[in-house]
Amino acid sequence: MSERKFAIVVDSACDMPKSYFKDNAVACVNLGFTMNNVNYEGDSGEKISEKDFYAKLRDGALPTTYQVTAEMAKPHIEKFLKKDLDVLVVAFSSALSGTAGSFMIAAKELGQDYPNRKIIVVDSLCASMGEGLFLDYVVKKADTGATLDETAKYAEKLKLHICHHFTVDSLFHLKRGGRVSATTAIVGSILKIKPVMHVDDNGKLVPVGKCIGRKKSLYALVENMFKTADLGKDDPIFISHGDCIEDAEFVKGLILQRLPQAQITINYIGAVIGTHAGAGTVALFHKGKKR
Repeated sequence: MSERKFAIVVDSACDMPKSYFKDNAVACVNLGFTMNNVNYEGDSGEKISEKDFYAKLRDGALPTTYQVTAEMAKPHIEKFLKKDLDVLVVAFSSALSGTAGSFMIAAKELGQDYPNRKIIVVDSLCASMGEGLFLDYVVKKADTGATLDETAKYAEKLKLHICHHFTVDSLFHLKRGGRVSATTAIVGSILKIKPVMHVDDNGKLVPVGKCIGRKKSLYALVENMFKTADLGKDDPIFISHGDCIEDAEFVKGLILQRLPQAQITINYIGAVIGTHAGAGTVALFHKGKKR
């Protein structure tokens, strides 16, 4: 690994294990949420485990999320500028959050104070471990000794090849966030319809199918993956889950039946994404020919 020539900053919507940031020298800016009148995460909120978050969600808590603001983002970028390092920021999809816009404002304002330094913000158009997978490719590119501009150019070409497939166990939280109508949620609940969705080229969540029953929706994730996959032997596959590890492991097993050497990482869907997707969500991410 060559010495990295610039710093990398990301936000916590990438849902990567905390150890990843330390092991790969990536700075992470925490998005936050409010639940039962308590502020969590962010720079100064209370901490909560994913397990406890989903337990509260299942008990009826209705959290609300807040994005990274420009003022929150600035210190995470500026600490590198003070060390005479340029900065690449990988941001949560602008179609789902204002966080990317906040990073861009912060970069513009800091650029005035540090005219000899360069800050590039890449709108990943990705979410959850899709953003995490995108980040991982970017980190590996940077670690080859690529310059900031070379890495940013690589990232822009790559981002629409990061495929997202996911299904939810309940339509309630998608309805609450305005992703589906109340009628769709009610009918879907009665008929046990499980939507299969993806993130499109605009970074938005869109439905691509629906299944009757949970198992069929998990099979559909894997089928959709193999329709779009463009994987070499070293390309990783990520799975995230809303406190349903058995279903995530089931999806992993289906993939390994067809790709025995696949490198698969599983992690929780964090609270910010989980607020909008709900407990029981399973998501699958990989590099593909197209989304």
